[in-house]
Amino acid sequence: MAWVTLLLAGILEIGWAIGLKYTDGFTRVTPTVLTVGSMILSVVLLGIAVRSLPLGTAYAVWTGIGTVGTVVLGIFLFAEPATFIRLGCIGLIVAGIAGLKLAA
Repeated sequence: MAWVTLLLAGILEIGWAIGLKYTDGFTRVTPTVLTVGSMILSVVLLGIAVRSLPLGTAYAVWTGIGTVGTVVLGIFLFAEPATFIRLGCIGLIVAGIAGLKLAA
């Protein structure tokens, strides 16, 4: 269950990272409220997950999910570049996340 909680926390991290773009510098009320809510819930779920997962592993997986998801959505939503090197680095992050999960 802790891994599911951590996955949800990571998904919410993606949500708030992408949400930052839509807040327009925190000048738009609805995106700002949703982004801040996602931030809070993401950290709360991370806190719940670390009750039974190693802190270093949980934090690395949480940030890895957020990083990979944000980069992928940035490519699709904001036409950010999808270069070979960039995608290769994302692959390395995914490999690191998988390795940490296997080691936990």
